[in-house]
Amino acid sequence: MAQMSLQEQLLKAGLTNEKKAKKAKKASKKTRDMKREVKAAAEEKRAAQLSKDKELNNQIKHQAEQKALKAQIKQLIEMNMLELRGDVTYNFMDDNKVKTLKVNSAVQKQLANGLLSIVNYNDDYAVIPSVVSDKIALRDDSALVSQNEIEEPDEDDPYADYVIPDDLMW
Repeated sequence: MAQMSLQEQLLKAGLTNEKKAKKAKKASKKTRDMKREVKAAAEEKRAAQLSKDKELNNQIKHQAEQKALKAQIKQLIEMNMLELRGDVTYNFMDDNKVKTLKVNSAVQKQLANGLLSIVNYNDDYAVIPSVVSDKIALRDDSALVSQNEIEEPDEDDPYADYVIPDDLMW
């Protein structure tokens, strides 16, 4: 005995007619199509949400990396900064403005010769060794304010034995 569908059984029993059967079949197809559309829209919305979440996570990760870099820079400065107490004025440029620091003569000579550098620190300036400022510049070169090139004497310089005083007044 072959199995009959419910629709065929209802038609045979006389509980429905052909017109109602066709209408029910058409409604069933519409329902399937609507389910497919709803499922596709839900997948699209989920994909968009995943993309948005991924972008947000990347922003949070970038902010955390920036915060870690700033913490590293702050720690490098705090561990290596020199105490500035002196009566000698050292002038330097910061954003095309001339700024001054009061230092002692030894620090002034080291700054002029490029052995020490000036960096931004807590809305002020700090003096640190140039070796450390090179490490800071690798992380964020905007923290570095002033660093002179280390002057190495030229081997052919006939005046190498003569020292030019830093405090020479014109």
